[in-house]
Amino acid sequence: MNAAPEEITSLVGREVYSSNGVFVGEIEDIQLDLDARAVTGLALAELNHELFAGEVGGSTGVIVPYRWVRAVGDIVLVNDVIERYDAGEPEEEAAEDVARSEPR
Repeated sequence: MNAAPEEITSLVGREVYSSNGVFVGEIEDIQLDLDARAVTGLALAELNHELFAGEVGGSTGVIVPYRWVRAVGDIVLVNDVIERYDAGEPEEEAAEDVARSEPR
């Protein structure tokens, strides 16, 4: 049975957790590639400060690449790569893809 499509804005406000159950943040905005008509990233705020300690400085959030998303439901699950980023031994992809969003 197919579920009815949801509007992309319905993601805003959902909590994001790693696949290991660690709270990452809350979706504040969606990054889109309009030409490809695809979601490319999730802008997170209300971050887990322990997870990003010392990494976001004065920034208010981060952008997580959408390809890290494993599941979307009442919450959003992302790959545990975000935890490896926190461990100080990021995959090259993690170091390149976790972008800091500008303070508002």
